[in-house]
Amino acid sequence: MHGFIPPNRFFPYLTWTDVQAMPDKENVVIIQPVGAIEQHGPHLPLAVDVAIAQSVLGKALHKLDPSIPAYAMPSLYYGKSNEHWHFPGTITLSAQTLIAVLMDVGESLYRAGFRKLVLMNGHGGQPQIMDIVARDLHVIHDDFQVFPFFVWRAPNITKDLLTEKEALLGIHAGDAETSLLLSILPEHVKMERAVSEYPHGLPKDSVLTLERNLPIPWTTRDISRSGVIGDPTTATREKGDRILDSLANGWVQVIQDVYRFRQPQAWKE
Repeated sequence: MHGFIPPNRFFPYLTWTDVQAMPDKENVVIIQPVGAIEQHGPHLPLAVDVAIAQSVLGKALHKLDPSIPAYAMPSLYYGKSNEHWHFPGTITLSAQTLIAVLMDVGESLYRAGFRKLVLMNGHGGQPQIMDIVARDLHVIHDDFQVFPFFVWRAPNITKDLLTEKEALLGIHAGDAETSLLLSILPEHVKMERAVSEYPHGLPKDSVLTLERNLPIPWTTRDISRSGVIGDPTTATREKGDRILDSLANGWVQVIQDVYRFRQPQAWKE
């Protein structure tokens, strides 16, 4: 069941009495990986996003100081993936369903006495969901600290390994994701099917972007025939090994910082 996660860090292997007796429970870090089952071009499996989240978390937990209490929840495989639903195999939850599931998970953990939850999101189509859930849980319980983090935003070296064009436009099934899958699930990567495809007709000399600061509206079918947005043909396992190790180191820092985090307070005269 635990997959990439160290067994001693896998929450479902605990007993209820283990949870009840856990010391300093309000500072124990619980991490909920959230992924997706969605198309990633003709060369990658549907499970890319959840596989990346779980493998990065697993490697980070292996590296983490044993004295820091942190546990991985079972990965949530399904996400909000309707931008990809024109491609067979994509399974999507509605925004409302995903919000409801994560709210219920958070409420259950709060009821058990935990006060620090990281939503470790591996899918670029749903960071807004994580933000909404994190804020709403904190509004309901002002001592519940919920962190909506994207896997790829932890400190890492990935952009240093990509071309300038790929770093800017390679947002789905491109070099980075394919290299990482060659590292963690090489038997499920079909490099002979890999194709490079970038969107045509993007606004030039414009501040508008595919993602990040000022995103344009799109579904995958609008901008890609293959389902690929980027260039996976340049991917290598060596690059994937370096990306995985870098992301894992970044997530060790994230988990350490969450463990040490204390809610800032309003200034009092």
